[in-house]
Amino acid sequence: MPTTVGRRTNRLAPTSRVDRRIVVRLGVVAAVSYAAWLAIGAFGRPYNFFDMKIYHGAVLWWAGGNELYDFVAPSTTLGFTYPPFAALVMLPMSWLPVGGAGFVNALASIGALAVVLAALLRPIVDRLGWPLWFTVGIATPLAVAVEPSRETLGYGQVNLLLFALVMADMVGLRWRARRGTHYETADSPLARFVYSGAWAGVGIGLATAVKLTPALFVAYLMLTRQWRAALTAVGTTIGVTIATFGVLGEESRAYFADVLWQTERVGAADMTANQSLAGLLARLYDSIETPGLLWLAFSVLILALGLSRAMSARADGDELTAFTLVGLTANVISPISWSHHLIWVIPAIIVLADAAVRRREASRGLPPRATGGPSANGVPALRPPIWYPTLTGLRHGVGALGLYLLFVISPIWPYEHQLPEVSHYQDGLFGALMENSLAIALIVLVAALPWRPGAEPAFYHDRLGRTAAPAARR
Repeated sequence: MPTTVGRRTNRLAPTSRVDRRIVVRLGVVAAVSYAAWLAIGAFGRPYNFFDMKIYHGAVLWWAGGNELYDFVAPSTTLGFTYPPFAALVMLPMSWLPVGGAGFVNALASIGALAVVLAALLRPIVDRLGWPLWFTVGIATPLAVAVEPSRETLGYGQVNLLLFALVMADMVGLRWRARRGTHYETADSPLARFVYSGAWAGVGIGLATAVKLTPALFVAYLMLTRQWRAALTAVGTTIGVTIATFGVLGEESRAYFADVLWQTERVGAADMTANQSLAGLLARLYDSIETPGLLWLAFSVLILALGLSRAMSARADGDELTAFTLVGLTANVISPISWSHHLIWVIPAIIVLADAAVRRREASRGLPPRATGGPSANGVPALRPPIWYPTLTGLRHGVGALGLYLLFVISPIWPYEHQLPEVSHYQDGLFGALMENSLAIALIVLVAALPWRPGAEPAFYHDRLGRTAAPAARR
């Protein structure tokens, strides 16, 4: 009898240890969530669903039989600026009070962000042996705390939902390359279709039908000869737009003939929240308007740089970095990129952090190098640096941490100025630097974000299949 009791105790002990580990991890997730909440309170701005009030008021106005694009929010000059398809999607919010619509949008956006983070972090945590739920549980509140996320949630914007649509296509491309784990075991035609990734491009198409900037991803897909996904995206955008035109012909004609070209409906280029290249140049020139030719010249340069680096990243097997570079490029060259549009810094931080870990891991696997006298061919042997491999990947880790802190602190707001009342140089050169800090960070990322060879290949399966067949015939 004592022996039996001892065996039962031994069987229960591991379960108890596992339970304690889960409790500790849950406590860590709760602590990180609370710290993120404090960071939002310390560095965020007062939020009251300002943009959601405009969307909600516009669809209520429209549902009441009025013209959609004639709506102007009370005490503002702002109206509805999205295409009619977006209005059609937002129409159900007219059934809710504005606060309820804002909270539903916030919950949906946080849920979409968590799903995207799970997809992006899955290859990394599988390699490192970390629990996915724990990693996502920490990453989600950390991501919510950065400027683009908290502004999106606080203003009632849709950027996180559009981000999820675009990243869904990246996952589809990954699955299409047969890197998914469920395709072979799928037990229904629908499941096989989903895990085949044949639908990749639909997300980009839908996002482009709501907001025009995701169209740059279509250009990227064409440049990298991902024809099926590119045609799917184009077909989705055109199909949705034509279908909306058939349902909302008057609103569609008003939008594409008139509203689309009314840039003053969005806001002045020099506003501090506009962290695009156009906003940066307008503030540097201390002007309400952007110097057009200079903006065009630099935009073409940054567009070529961003797309060429994205193509190189994909060619080296890092689709995540390629998508991130395209998204960052779109943020930079767009005439207006409010701070809540800059969602693409989140995957940029992930790429930098993973690059640091990968370089650290690679350095541990290198054989020790010889030291001492000359080698056989008379060339002196290499000396291992004193810091190697201790500081390998340090610059990428510091870059990831610095980028995260920059977008949490968001130093643009203490130096916010608006012409003609106050010059953008009111606080000197340092103030001008801080007011443009996010825009400068975006440009640096487009030019210098590293990619991770072989980390996210979206072509290896098909390419290897084509090269393996002739080899087998020999």
